[in-house]
Amino acid sequence: METEEERQARRRARLEQMKKEKRRRELFYKWGVPALAGLAVVIGIGIGIRLLSPGDAGEEASPGQSLAESCEDSNPDAEGKEPINSDKKEDQASVPSSSDSPHRQKSSHAVEIPVARSGAAYSPRAPFASYAFSEPEPPPEEPEPAPAPDTLGGVLWEQSAVFSLTDRTTGFSETNVSKYGIFIDAGSGEILAHREAWTRMNPASMTKMLTVLVAAEHLKEEDLDKTVSITIDITDYCFINQCSNTGYNLDESVTVRDLFYGTILPSGADSALALAIYVAGSHEAFVELMNEKLEQMGLGHTSHFTNCVGVYDEAHYSTAYDMAIILKATVDNPFCREVMAAHTYTTSLTKEHPEGLLISNWFLRRIEDRDTHGEVLCAKTGYVDEAGCCAASLGLDEEGREYLCVTADSDSIWTCINDHVELYQTFLPETETGQEGNAP
Repeated sequence: METEEERQARRRARLEQMKKEKRRRELFYKWGVPALAGLAVVIGIGIGIRLLSPGDAGEEASPGQSLAESCEDSNPDAEGKEPINSDKKEDQASVPSSSDSPHRQKSSHAVEIPVARSGAAYSPRAPFASYAFSEPEPPPEEPEPAPAPDTLGGVLWEQSAVFSLTDRTTGFSETNVSKYGIFIDAGSGEILAHREAWTRMNPASMTKMLTVLVAAEHLKEEDLDKTVSITIDITDYCFINQCSNTGYNLDESVTVRDLFYGTILPSGADSALALAIYVAGSHEAFVELMNEKLEQMGLGHTSHFTNCVGVYDEAHYSTAYDMAIILKATVDNPFCREVMAAHTYTTSLTKEHPEGLLISNWFLRRIEDRDTHGEVLCAKTGYVDEAGCCAASLGLDEEGREYLCVTADSDSIWTCINDHVELYQTFLPETETGQEGNAP
């Protein structure tokens, strides 16, 4: 039986190891990636100079010698010259492609995605092939997407433009602070406004929408009342990465239902990790399920997640457009919609919290008194230093029509809320009820 001193010693050793690993990753992204990029450029220049050289080493080509004549010189039958031995001169270096590199490109990288107008379909671009000096091989055929579960309520899963640009689509106003965003009529799929909606960015804790969606699809209703223990590995991960938490104690037994609400309302990393481990056995295995889901939704080329929490990572990225698709899929799941719509929730009674924990979705509580010409039903926020303040929300106008709103990289939670209010006010029809509402 492990003593308390041994347990604390093991924990301290693990914390130090996690800190060293985090520091190593930070140093690599700060210095290693630029160095590798510079080396690739130098190698590329060297290959280019080699290919453009007019002749072999030690032999200068005459000024008037053409490319065709140079090629003839390599012919073994031309004037008795020996052929070039291809075995001697192998490729000096190859240019690494972005798809071969184990490290993804930095955030704010523009993603070139074919965008459909008026409902036309597209297939996502195949991964970029490696540079080569021969005819490129044709891209492999895309696998057929798996059918959507019945619980999703008819979300489009085919690799097609779920949302479309039209002649009425506009950009965001100058008063809107968010760097990335999109506003969509969910019923028609029409994109009403966007700003850098197909540019790669970090989604921060908006990631947790996919976390609860994947978890819900892998659980049954009877699982919701089962309990999960908050382990030391979970609390250490949250401590090292400075995550927001629900407030559970170490070794506290929490119901799976509480973990769903804890993941969304206070954006609890402890709840998200416990939910992931319960569903898949480990955090890493659950992230694989998340990326499989992205592939199934046709987003595999433009979104990739490395964790279920939203912790910043170079290889953890998405776009505002993709997050709108994830938002739509999440709110179309009945249980996830219920969780996303809760303004407050009291967790189950435990020994550590005999009265439960009262948790809140502060975005919904802060926007509920604002005039949006309707009602904001569901929301999930996000924040890391590299991503700014983010939010995804589902709004309803007075006639029952639904709208999707995603913004990212705003200055603060209040400017983020103001950006959402402005978009709802601009595109939701104003009614007599709306005119009587409070001004933003």
